[in-house]
Amino acid sequence: MPVPVSVTHGKSSTGRQSEIAIHEALPTTSSFFAGLGSAQASNGTARQVTAMDVTAVTTTTTTATMTTTATAADVTAATAPRQPVGHAIETNGLSFQYPGIDGRPLDESHFVIKDMSITIPRGSTVLLIGPNGAGKTTLLKVLAGKHMVREGAVAVLSASPFHDPSLTTSGKLNYVGGNWERDVAFAGYSIPLAGDIPARQMLNSMPGVSKERIKRLVDVLDIDPEWRMHLVSDGQRRRVQIAMGLLKPFDVLLLDEITVDLDVLGRADLMKFLREECAERNATVVYATHIFDGLESWPSHVVYVAQGQVQLYEESGAIPELARGNLLGLVEGWLREERDRRLGARAHETGRIEYRGDQGSVADALAEWNNGWKAGRMTSSLKQSSNAVMRG
Repeated sequence: MPVPVSVTHGKSSTGRQSEIAIHEALPTTSSFFAGLGSAQASNGTARQVTAMDVTAVTTTTTTATMTTTATAADVTAATAPRQPVGHAIETNGLSFQYPGIDGRPLDESHFVIKDMSITIPRGSTVLLIGPNGAGKTTLLKVLAGKHMVREGAVAVLSASPFHDPSLTTSGKLNYVGGNWERDVAFAGYSIPLAGDIPARQMLNSMPGVSKERIKRLVDVLDIDPEWRMHLVSDGQRRRVQIAMGLLKPFDVLLLDEITVDLDVLGRADLMKFLREECAERNATVVYATHIFDGLESWPSHVVYVAQGQVQLYEESGAIPELARGNLLGLVEGWLREERDRRLGARAHETGRIEYRGDQGSVADALAEWNNGWKAGRMTSSLKQSSNAVMRG
C-alpha cells in the first residue's frame, strides 16, 4: 500500500502578489482611518480619500484572505492521510464449481459457491465461519484471484482479482493459507518445507520491506531469526510463514485457518496486530477459522457460510452472543442445526441416511472417459473407477 506523502505547498504567485498589493494599498502609519474625513494630510499635501479607494483596499484584503485560506486548506488536504473510497470486497451473484477430471464443468448440483452476493467495507475485521465443506477456502481463493470467475462477479479494491494481477503483485491483496508443502519425486506429495534455511534469510529476502516492519513482525510472532526451517516445530514454521505473508503492508488480507498451529499467546498477539493494522491503515482482514476462543471482541462483522451460500452476515454489534462471550456456543448451535438439516434432507430423499459418494451417471461417464486417472497421481481419483488400460 502506498504510504501517503506529506506535501507542503509554497504560497502561490497570486498569494504573493495579493500580499504586495495589500502592503502598497495600506499606509504605514496609523493615521489612515483617522484621516478618512480630512482633505489635508499631515505633511500639507492635499489628498482626497474617496469611496473608490476604500472599496479597492477592502476588495484586495478580501481576495488576499481568501487566497490565504485556500492555501491553508490545500496544505491541510495534502498532509492529511487520504482515506480510500469504495468497498474492500464485493461479490455479485458469485457461483463457482470445480471442473471434472476432463476439465469440463459438472452438473449444477456440484456448485461449491452458489449465487453469493456480499459487500465488505474497508477497515473491517471479518470472521468467516462455516462447517467443513461449506466453501470457505474456495471463497477465499476466488477472492484472492486463484480461480477464474466472470468479470463483475468479484471485485476487490474495485478490481477483478483474477484479471488484474497487480493487486497481488503489489501486495495490496494477500492470501495466506494452507501449509508450506511441496511434492518431492520418489518421496511423496505434500512434504513439509523443511530446508536448511535460517528464518533471518527468509525474512530479509523480500525487497522493498522496511526493517521496522520486519522487526515488528518478529516481535509480534515471537520469531527467533536464527531458527532453521529443518529444525523447528510445525508451530514455529507456521510463525515464519505468517510473517512472510505479512511483510508487505496489505489493503486486503485473506487468512485461511493459519492459526491452527499457534499457541494461545501467539494467536492472541497476532489477532491484536491485525486489528491494529485495520485501525491504523483502514485495511481489511477476512479470517476463516474453527478456533473461536478469545475472538468475541475481534471481528467487526461475522459471515456464516453453509452449503456454498451466505446464511448470515451481520455486524458484530447485532449479535448479542458476542457481547456475552459465547461465540463458541453460538457457532456450535449453527453447525448442529446445519448438520441436522443436511442429514434430514438426505434421509427424506432416499428413505435412509447413506453415503452416496461419487456414484451416478455423471461420475461413471467421466471415469469411463478418462479411465479415472488424475494427472500426476498414482491413484484413482474417482470411487469405483477402473484402473485398467483402455484399448480401442
